Parts: sequence; C-alpha cells; structure tokens
Amino acid sequence: MSLWDRIAGTAQSVLETLRSLVGSGEGASGVAFTIAVIALSAKMAKADGIVTPDEVEAFSQVFTVEPGDEAHVARVFNLARQDVAGFESYARQVAGMFKDRPGVLEDVVDGLFHIALADGVVHDDELAFLKKVSAIFGFSDFEFARIQASNTGKAVADPFLVLGVTPDASNADLKKAYRRAVSENHPDRMMARGVPEEFVALANDKLAAINAAWAELKKQRDIT
Repeated sequence: MSLWDRIAGTAQSVLETLRSLVGSGEGASGVAFTIAVIALSAKMAKADGIVTPDEVEAFSQVFTVEPGDEAHVARVFNLARQDVAGFESYARQVAGMFKDRPGVLEDVVDGLFHIALADGVVHDDELAFLKKVSAIFGFSDFEFARIQASNTGKAVADPFLVLGVTPDASNADLKKAYRRAVSENHPDRMMARGVPEEFVALANDKLAAINAAWAELKKQRDIT
C-alpha cells in the first residue's frame, strides 16, 4: 500500500487524519509530516479556488510521488480543500510539534512557498496565508520577509534581508550571517532536523539565493 493510499484511507477525512497523526506526536517523519504540509498546502490552494496540476506537480517535487499515485495526491488536496476554515488550528498543531525546532518550521514555510510559486507568482491571497502561517509558527515580520526574499528570487534586490541582517551590519557580522545561513540550509543539517529526504531538495534553491546575496554583498563591501 502506497503512502497516498494510507493517507486517503486512514480516515474518512484527510483533516481527521491530520488531527490524529499530528496530535499523537509522531514527529516529522513519515505520514504525519507529509499530511501537515498537504493540509496547509491545500488550504493555500483554496485561496485560488481550484487545485491546479501545477500545484500537484510542485508538491510532488517536495515529496516523492510514485508513478500512478498522482490521482491520490489530487484527491488528498481536494479533500483538505473542502474544509474552508480552520487552517490556523493545523498550523498551531505543527508549531507545537516543533516549537523547539524553528528550522523545521521554516522548512515547512519554504515548502509552502514552493507550491505557491507553481504558477510563477505568489498571489496576494497566498502571501497573506503564508504570512499568517509564519506568524503562528512564531516568525517575526522581519523573519518572514527574509524567508519570502530567499524563496522568490529577491536575493540580489535585498541581500541583507536574505542573510537576516540590517545594512548597518559589520563585514564580520555579514560573514557570520552567511556561514550560519549556509549551515542551516545544508542538506545534512536538514536531514538531522528530521525532515523527509525529499524535502531536502528545496535547500538547493534556497542556498542559491543565499549565495547570490553573499556575492552581491561582497561586491558592494569589497569583502575578500
């Protein structure tokens, strides 16, 4: 039985499945973590009115979907979308699971951004959803702006923001911020946080944004 069969068949509602699995404290591995992202992704997709093939494809880029399971993914999305309200409660459950592991929570927000960008742009309603989830996860407005910048190709436009520092930071502080950002988004570090192996694929795009920001700052500050 595939993962998607297990998700679709565990309960009458995917949202009930999320409640039981997340509430049981099973952690970031396996079905619980996957369903958490599915439910939040589906809630975000609801803002656009429909679940598009691009969104399903974007999800399959984060989690491995075996050939033939695409229909299950779409079904799970559509089941979760049927419940319009209540995403805050699921976000709070996920936040509670990882309250001492903000890196995992940022990984989830990164995954949601990846799906939101499936059609090439993050729409205003999707951005509002992402910001609300981020706030529930405990991220400040500045931290959310940093996550947004690193996920939407705005690295060179505001390289300080991508590294999580202000323009008055010293060169030494910039170097520390860059090294910390690279370390936190290294695939080995992400695996150590307990996220599924497939989720690590997102790190490549984020690392590219971080490296682009650092390259721009080195140029601006003439840092060697």
